[in-house]
Amino acid sequence: QVQLVESGGGLVQAGGSLRLSCAASGSMFSINIMGWYRQAPGKQRELVAFTSRGTGPIYADSVKGRFTISRDNAKNTVYLQMNSLKPDDTAVYYCNAATSIVTMRAAGYWGQGTQVTVSS
Repeated sequence: QVQLVESGGGLVQAGGSLRLSCAASGSMFSINIMGWYRQAPGKQRELVAFTSRGTGPIYADSVKGRFTISRDNAKNTVYLQMNSLKPDDTAVYYCNAATSIVTMRAAGYWGQGTQVTVSS
């Protein structure tokens, strides 16, 4: 049983920064990958970044060089540092935890989402 709670979203001007947090609780023994998705109005949910045990982080091309995913195991929290934000980054951001990348969407655990709005 895993529970995820996101926070840190808000309204920011283009070029600004936000840091999202995902606090996890429950049994994390089977969790091998954690990541961030986002969904903008009228668009499908897309994978933004993820990190897994034994590998470095992977980013979508649209955010590479601007976003950084990190994990604090002591605090059981995953972060998404978002810099140089663009209006196209506006979306609801969701934290996800799963056993593998292929199970993230269908069988992974989801947070409630946090709204990020970037003004131009």
